Amino acid sequence: MDREFRPQSLEEFIGQRHLVGKDAPFYKLIQANAIPHSFFYGPPGTGKTTLARIVASMLDRDFYELNATSLKIDEIRKIVARYKDTLLQPLIFIDEVHRLSRTQQEVLLPIMEKEEALIIGASTENPFFSLTAAIRSRSFLFEFKPLSDEELGELSQKVVQKLSLTLDEDAREYLIRIAQGDARNIIKILQAASIINRHITKEILSKLVPASFHEGSSSAETHYTLASALIKSIRGSDIDAALYYLARLIAAAEPPEFIARRLVILASEDIGNANPNALNLAVSTLTAVKNIGYPEARIILSQCVTYLASSPKSNAAYSAINKALEVAQNDNSPIPAHLKPPKFQGYKYPHHYGGYVEQEYMSKKMQFYQSSGIGFEKKLQEWLEKIKGKKQ
Repeated sequence: MDREFRPQSLEEFIGQRHLVGKDAPFYKLIQANAIPHSFFYGPPGTGKTTLARIVASMLDRDFYELNATSLKIDEIRKIVARYKDTLLQPLIFIDEVHRLSRTQQEVLLPIMEKEEALIIGASTENPFFSLTAAIRSRSFLFEFKPLSDEELGELSQKVVQKLSLTLDEDAREYLIRIAQGDARNIIKILQAASIINRHITKEILSKLVPASFHEGSSSAETHYTLASALIKSIRGSDIDAALYYLARLIAAAEPPEFIARRLVILASEDIGNANPNALNLAVSTLTAVKNIGYPEARIILSQCVTYLASSPKSNAAYSAINKALEVAQNDNSPIPAHLKPPKFQGYKYPHHYGGYVEQEYMSKKMQFYQSSGIGFEKKLQEWLEKIKGKKQ
């Protein structure tokens, strides 16, 4: 984020109320000077670096900003060495932490363990998958969320005032929509627009950032509405309607990842084991569009959408886990003794019985899953009935 507009205190900080609101746990940790080693993750432009700087200021810590892509191990060691004979604890901020090598993480471990520095990292990816278990056990992960339209509106107003601009209402709505929850986008677009004219119109913004040749969504019809229409059309197996809403989303410059994530959810929730390959294709789509982007990503999304819309549908897995969770919240039935380690006394190994043997897996009988009998799910059900019937 441009340093001219970077907030200097929590009072000026916009967004992430779940972290820095007055009743939020992270805020209380700051107030108590008890911040643990932490890793922030979330979309760009949501305030990860800014919050780390504010924390350093509030705790009166020396602040060191590093980047994992160019980080040298000796650099960390030299920083820590400066404070060896003092009672001070610096704050070392490491951006792009998902790029830390295993060796670099091993160097961080004793520093974190001995509290020689407060380590805060940031990433646009969930670091759970890139940080070692040892690092995670010594830290907390905090998710940053895209700024809401209201928060982006508040930021745009501050930038407009600071730059002494005027902004048309339809330009403000357009700006918020194309910003995609990213504060940095708001700032850079308004800074560029201010060079063109001190009065910012939608026409100026659309020429700077041509998100769409026509409006894919109006102020009353948000991208969430279009996304909902896309999902419901796929669920209803209407290929043409699904392609139409996909095209609307693409024309409105929705990030391909935003669309692909919802396709992944749909593939499991609405298709499931009726066509297990649907989830594989949707996950592959998400990976592909992240690496390729527009305009080619439109082709990959189209392939996925047409495949999902054409697939047999079943929400059996979705319904089953919801039922199981509802029961599990209030039920703590004992686990049968033969399923408990370490002895497993009396347990019958199914492979010794041709793949199936009747035995008790729950102390009381409960049923959550009901096959839809559609597509591949029908074959799975027939297989279960066959192996169980053969033994009865």
